This record gives sequence, structure tokens and C-alpha cells, in this order.
Amino acid sequence: MIGGNGGNQFRQYAGQNAGNLNGYNAVQNIGNQTQLLIAQKEEAGIQLQAEEY
Repeated sequence: MIGGNGGNQFRQYAGQNAGNLNGYNAVQNIGNQTQLLIAQKEEAGIQLQAEEY
């Protein structure tokens, strides 16, 4: 269940990031990409913790 919840959160972050890319300048796009990378790292951490248990 923990891994599944993490996956759902990641998809929410990815969807928000894709929406924010439209109509923003390049500097703001870089910020959105950074947020997506952070979301990917959090998702990976959640999966690793789930596998340990």
C-alpha cells in the first residue's frame, strides 16, 4: 500500500508539472523540471522502503 500511494503522488506531480509548462518562460520551466526530479526521487525512496518491509 505504501508503494501504491507513492506511485499515485508521483503521477499527480507529473501531471501538475506538465500543465505548468504551458505558457511559462524558460526560467520557470527549469524550476518545474527540478520539482519533477524531486518527485521522482521521493517516489524511488518510497518504493525502496516498501521493498525492505
